[in-house]
Amino acid sequence: MTCRSRLLSLLVFFALAWPRAAMAADLEPKTVAAFDRYIAATEAAIEAPGAPALWLDGLPAERKRVATDELRNGGVVIERTTTKDGLRDFDIPDGLVHHWVGTTFVPNGTVKEAVALLQDYDRHAEVYAPAVQRSKVLSRDGDRFKVYLRFFQKKVITVVVNSEHDASFVRPAPGYVRSRIRSTRIAEVEDPGTPTEREKPIGRDGGYLWRLNTYWRFVERDNGVYIQCESVTLTRGIPFGLGWVVGPFVTSVPRESLEFTLGTTRKVLQKGQ
Repeated sequence: MTCRSRLLSLLVFFALAWPRAAMAADLEPKTVAAFDRYIAATEAAIEAPGAPALWLDGLPAERKRVATDELRNGGVVIERTTTKDGLRDFDIPDGLVHHWVGTTFVPNGTVKEAVALLQDYDRHAEVYAPAVQRSKVLSRDGDRFKVYLRFFQKKVITVVVNSEHDASFVRPAPGYVRSRIRSTRIAEVEDPGTPTEREKPIGRDGGYLWRLNTYWRFVERDNGVYIQCESVTLTRGIPFGLGWVVGPFVTSVPRESLEFTLGTTRKVLQKGQ
């Protein structure tokens, strides 16, 4: 074993042996209030009159051309974005907001097929495994859903959460559907899959996922369907001395999760053609 390997093993050992209190994070009311303000401003921008259906439509011509070429070649185009508080960044005390938007394109696909796949929540644990371990529709009223999802993520550490969401779909025009999905309950799971499995107190956990909102667009054009997802998540901040453990999880997982979800959606729809 090299010196570098020994050092890494030692760091992992100390991280695992670290008292749980040092790894814990409390979700404070001020953090929730700041996130809610961020979401209100984000939704106002998304739903503003004249806002483009797809973020690609608002890009400069050359950037849009490059992104469209990527999509036509089967890729997923993702960018970090942010909502401003006027001209300033929002201050999220003791928390981090992760805001990403991504798009994929399914040649010969239809909005009807894409929306049907997203609404088939009972199958999400099958379609989006291993990121989704369990899924269930709790209730449905037309295009409004209450759903349960158990998420699994591994990045240096493994995190499993039980979550519930309100999802609504609207159909502004033929070939165009919008969806807004807001988390209503997120609980981190301790010892998942064992006889001692239990949920940690909500908001008193590792802080790896406190809120998750997604905003979907399905647009049928160019002989296919564009599928866009805008993801806004809230996590803990990165504590001093634990950045190497917490940092990779809270900074890279939101983007990777979005890329996986969109890529999987595209593959499943193409396979069904």
